[in-house]
Amino acid sequence: MGRSYLLTAMIMASFLATLLLAGPGNVVAQTSKNLTPQRVQRVHEEALTVDTHCDTPMNILEGGLDIGKRNSTGKVDLPRMKEGGLDVMFFAIFTGQEKRTPASYEEVYRLAHRMTDSTLAAVRRYPELAEIALGSADAARIEKQGKRAIYLGMENGFPLGKEIRRVEEFYNKGIRYITLCHSKHNDICDSSSDRLPPEHNGLSPFGREVVMEMNRLGMIIDVSHISDKSFYDVVAISLAPVIASHSSVRAIAHHDRNMSDDMIKALARHGGVIQICLLDEYVKDPDPANPRTRLEREMRSRYEAIRDTLSEAGRLHFRKEWSALREKYPKDLPTVADYVDHIDHVVRLVGIDHVGIGSDFDGGGGLSGCNDVSAFPAITRELLARGYSEKEIRKIWGANFFRVFRKVEEVSQRISGAETLFRP
Repeated sequence: MGRSYLLTAMIMASFLATLLLAGPGNVVAQTSKNLTPQRVQRVHEEALTVDTHCDTPMNILEGGLDIGKRNSTGKVDLPRMKEGGLDVMFFAIFTGQEKRTPASYEEVYRLAHRMTDSTLAAVRRYPELAEIALGSADAARIEKQGKRAIYLGMENGFPLGKEIRRVEEFYNKGIRYITLCHSKHNDICDSSSDRLPPEHNGLSPFGREVVMEMNRLGMIIDVSHISDKSFYDVVAISLAPVIASHSSVRAIAHHDRNMSDDMIKALARHGGVIQICLLDEYVKDPDPANPRTRLEREMRSRYEAIRDTLSEAGRLHFRKEWSALREKYPKDLPTVADYVDHIDHVVRLVGIDHVGIGSDFDGGGGLSGCNDVSAFPAITRELLARGYSEKEIRKIWGANFFRVFRKVEEVSQRISGAETLFRP
């Protein structure tokens, strides 16, 4: 009786150990036999896959990128999206922060329109390969036609200036999310990365108007880049769930751009989703022994001190200097396994329904083993290896995000219905 009890206990202990070693999905992690290239490809292709952030529109506007051809530079184009089984991409209309003067507001506002127009034209040049998407239902429809669905987001609300009407103006041009700020405080909210003291202590009064207007229109609010206090202000007043289009986990990589566990819990309680970013410093803390780490920090400090006085030629010179530094000291990129550690953390913290993927390709994103959109199946393989089920993988790759998108549209419809009901 004693030996039988001992044997049963040993079996149970072994089973529990397997549970602990397995990923958050299935009870037993996948064996190499189950991880054939054919199975990985099938699971990947059966998911409606979305990447919620790339900065490719800068390459289209400034570099004349032809997204209909497979390029040797950059990380996103339509052929490589197809190779990597990526069905949906959000192209971010990114504008940096300038002095907050009437002239700068006008300059950046016009730049955002030019970038939007050039991106729309680039996609519409290849109707057989891709289509501009507007509503949440468009992605599945376009994917069924064998084409890529391209949505537009706006990274940095600076082009809005102080004019609330511009939210609807950009919505009407196809923008479906706005990242409220970038690396500097703007008129909407405080940034997570500005070295100056907080200006608004979170959202400004104008920022609150922007949040409410985005709710009304059915535009997704993106909390990447905003300060912690700004984030809590947004989730406190937004009637719809929000996303972090390209952020990672601060408990793993201690960057101020990443989200703390408490923020991730608040995001999940509000029904939102964090789209884990592939940018190296957001995935893994930099190695202080690497000369590139020190030199990049020195160059950033030097740039921050003079950026407001630089001419366009001066900015171009700095970008060339920055590129030369990166070429001389290549990055030791994090791995796909390092990246999926962030997904694991979110799943263990708040469950499978609140995590997704936002690469920041062409804006700094990239991993060893997944350095452009053609390599995305590597993430699916790692998820399978850790025991995630096919249903869970579909949630991570797109179902979670589209649940939020649909909810944002539902909130907009309710607001519109209430306005109609109470209209005199």
